[in-house]
Amino acid sequence: MKKYFFLLLLIISIVAQATDVYPTHWWVGMNNPNLQLMIHRDRITMEKVTMMSYKGVKMIKQIRVENPNYLWIDLVIDKAAKPGKIKFRIDDLHSPEAVSFINFEFELKAKNKEDGKARIQGVSAKDFIYLLIPDRFSNGDPSNDIIKEYKDQVNDRNDKFSRHGGDFKGIENHLDYFNQLGVTTLWLTPVIENDMPKMSEWGNSVAGYHGYWFTDHYKIDKRLGGNDGYKNFCDQLHAKGLRIIQDAVYNHVGNNHWFVLDPPMKDWFNTSQGDRGPNHREEVFYDPYASKADKRAMLDGWFVPHLPDLNQQNSFVAKFLIQHAIWTTEEFGIDGWRVDTYKYCDEQFLNDINTALEKEFPKLTVFGESFVNTTVANAYFTQNNINTPFKHNAKGMLDFQTCFAMLSGMNLASGWMDGVNKIYTTLAQDVLYKDPMNNCIFLDNHDLDRVFSVVDEDWGKMKMGFNWLLTIRGIPQIYYGSEVLMKNRKVNTDATVREDFPGGWLGDNKKENRFTKEGRSDLQQEAFEYVCKLANFRKGSSAITSGKTLQFIPVNGMYIYFRYDNKQNVMVISNTGDKTLKPDWTNYAEGTKGYTKMKNVISGEIIEMNNWEIKPKESFVFELIK
Repeated sequence: MKKYFFLLLLIISIVAQATDVYPTHWWVGMNNPNLQLMIHRDRITMEKVTMMSYKGVKMIKQIRVENPNYLWIDLVIDKAAKPGKIKFRIDDLHSPEAVSFINFEFELKAKNKEDGKARIQGVSAKDFIYLLIPDRFSNGDPSNDIIKEYKDQVNDRNDKFSRHGGDFKGIENHLDYFNQLGVTTLWLTPVIENDMPKMSEWGNSVAGYHGYWFTDHYKIDKRLGGNDGYKNFCDQLHAKGLRIIQDAVYNHVGNNHWFVLDPPMKDWFNTSQGDRGPNHREEVFYDPYASKADKRAMLDGWFVPHLPDLNQQNSFVAKFLIQHAIWTTEEFGIDGWRVDTYKYCDEQFLNDINTALEKEFPKLTVFGESFVNTTVANAYFTQNNINTPFKHNAKGMLDFQTCFAMLSGMNLASGWMDGVNKIYTTLAQDVLYKDPMNNCIFLDNHDLDRVFSVVDEDWGKMKMGFNWLLTIRGIPQIYYGSEVLMKNRKVNTDATVREDFPGGWLGDNKKENRFTKEGRSDLQQEAFEYVCKLANFRKGSSAITSGKTLQFIPVNGMYIYFRYDNKQNVMVISNTGDKTLKPDWTNYAEGTKGYTKMKNVISGEIIEMNNWEIKPKESFVFELIK
């Protein structure tokens, strides 16, 4: 009797052990038949793992490494495989008396038939992206503000460094707002679980409210709504005709990630220089004279000490990240990826993951984020016309250089390389890109000073910036609240440019609820209406969304360019000087020939081109009329 009781306890103890499998499930009908399972379980290498027979699926090999808590299983899933559950048996080899039993199941699901149709559609220059931080936008479900099992138990809107409670439900409550604004796509800062305590950054104790400190790739943060909430959220967006971009981080994870606490291999992370930061010099990748040491310092540096740097040259790390990106795309139906800290990642890995995603989802969009110093650097990390030994395959990037050029044009007098001349010279360097229309352009984001503060709260300058943002080639992105003139600068922290959207929380002052006309000042309402009209005009403009560009060298601070195709001709004119100017249209005949009138796309006013003047600091978008 004692013997049977002992065996029963043994079975219970073995079954109770956590058996974590990554990916958590997969799909039949994928273009790549190969799949690598990562099994994380106490002393798994001292157990025998057997896959039970499953038609269309073969186990090729099992791989054991120095950490006995990890096992990799390589599978091949051919076209004959059907949805179902693959059963695996574990034979315990490290107990006094071996006991065999079925330990876990791995599900194969049917691939979604709407891929590339109603979901995973990609984004293009026809779209208008709205970037927001979920925790700071709107709180639709206060019950998930604090999750008991998470390390951070603080939710305090009075503390700019704490979490504030925004979530998917809160964003869902305002989908009509985005449609009214002319937005087609939402880009959320990372939604993956950040089960981290507050960390020290710039001398402040900061929560991971922004989402960049991953602790489990296959879990969506429960404070936002969890996996089910995110899936419903993506479905809701698609039902409203909106698209979704997810923020990826391949470079690092939070130091409470489960594979930081229990590293699978010695070289899972880059440790050649400890946790010191990188040199941040992207030039080392294309500089023909760069030293190997400088390049290694760039790749192996840790962004900050509490974000361990992943070694993507380790094939198991690379496979984990690639499969996770594919899994997320299929699981939630996202339309695109914005890849954080792109320039800090291994170059071949970046090409490999982009290729793998495109193979499964041909319409998916990927653009990288690299805060770079030059247009050459920006172009280097995407498909380009530069003669370098390594060629990147990303189709587009966040276009920091065009951002800096527009800010210069808004704020500075026209000089040889400053003011609007900086926009002119930056766009002239589009010769470096395969297709600059794939770049994402912006005036500000969660890492920069808010643009309304950058222009010293000058509405004339801000309007000029909106005109450029929504008409210059590329995919425009607006940062949440810029449309209602939210403002602030970074002061020893990013938190000051990541404040709550007024009106997004129950109990917010209705008189300051910027989701409504009643809660906006006259100037905020004017700004909102301006963006609405221009963005919705853009949505229907073939010239802006898919046409060509013709620009002229700025003269006396006046900058004129045209977006055109065989259906439409749009002219953007800005006077950044201090004198009223009367354009001599004969100098712009390449763009104006055959046209005598122009329609203000905001007011609808039709103006005779002859004898028209533009005052200092004025800017207009006109549709030319014959």
